[in-house]
Amino acid sequence: MFSRRTGWKLTPNRFTEVQRELRAAGREVLDLTVSNPTRADLPYGVQSILAALSRPEAMDYDPQPKGLASARDAVADYYREQSGGLEVDPESIDPESVVLTTSTSEGYSYVLRLLCNPGDDVLVPKPSYPLFEFLADLEDVTLVPYPLLYDHGWQVDFHSLHKAVNARTRAVVVVHPNNPTGSYVSPRERELLNAFCRERRLALIVDEVFLDYPHDGARRTTFVSNEETLTFTLSGLSKISGLPQMKLAWVTTSGPEDVVSEAMGRLEVIADTFLSMNAPIQLAAGVLLEQRKKIQPLLLDRVRANLAELDRQLGKQKTCQRLEVEGGWYAVLRVPVTQSDEELAIEILHKTSVLVHPGHFYDFPSDGYLIVSLLTPPAGFREGIKRTLRLLNS
Repeated sequence: MFSRRTGWKLTPNRFTEVQRELRAAGREVLDLTVSNPTRADLPYGVQSILAALSRPEAMDYDPQPKGLASARDAVADYYREQSGGLEVDPESIDPESVVLTTSTSEGYSYVLRLLCNPGDDVLVPKPSYPLFEFLADLEDVTLVPYPLLYDHGWQVDFHSLHKAVNARTRAVVVVHPNNPTGSYVSPRERELLNAFCRERRLALIVDEVFLDYPHDGARRTTFVSNEETLTFTLSGLSKISGLPQMKLAWVTTSGPEDVVSEAMGRLEVIADTFLSMNAPIQLAAGVLLEQRKKIQPLLLDRVRANLAELDRQLGKQKTCQRLEVEGGWYAVLRVPVTQSDEELAIEILHKTSVLVHPGHFYDFPSDGYLIVSLLTPPAGFREGIKRTLRLLNS
């Protein structure tokens, strides 16, 4: 009765079952996996956000496949401001290259439908966010991983990337910065990725949702004006303005003019088929993007403070270490391998009432990794790390 593409194992894993058991027992758990900024005790400009959603123009239905021009202009303005001083030509950021979506997941869906026939391959980084697997299944696309290697920082393994490509490969996914490793694509890696894709007529799909969160304060260059090869850059309000509930994201297209023109024509038909964007959010896009100027400094302060606290506590022991991280909201801990990462996370949850993520959730190639969120409110983060390290060092 059901399609093979939805033939997932739907029974909860043991890690999820333990979380449910503890909640049912009324046990208080310190959550070091917080990813929702609206639940992270941060102040928002509530009045201006809500007022922006009350525009009278929202009562008019004006279906635009790529999204309302005013909203796409707001996205282009964000990139022009974000790219200031970064050797990016502001005039190259064209609102007509922007397609609005309700989420980056929908953006991925549009791009995969554009590029891939059933059974085609897309190269994806490993470790990385687990959402890709479900998106690929729904579009009948095969994921082929290429590894990120760690040596005083993360690097793309280009030798493995070259080995992974085949006749059915259509695109390379890059996460800039990666989630959860927090590693940005370096300028040299960007050159090599462009050459790799150009030689094989592959597209680049670049996820930049955490682009605005470099820990050192030095802005990184977006791929939104990448002209070397056909490039689809995805982002949205969820991380930029800390507003995941507002459901506004986008895909921008860049590259050689002829192929961009054909891609945009086809993307517009895909978007016109669904017309998923709603008017109030589109009309509020400029105001909602402006909110980033208030919330991003608070988020970065939180991330940096928790990272400093993590390093302070790690400095008092020798069992665990933190891997280098450049941006984003997460930190990766390397821990002794005494059992599987999932079993270790369950033990930590049972014995300390602290929730952390096992590395295998993000496709780490071996055991010995735990992931913690740097978005967690400071008091809970400090206590949660203290309990976790005490157990790991016992």
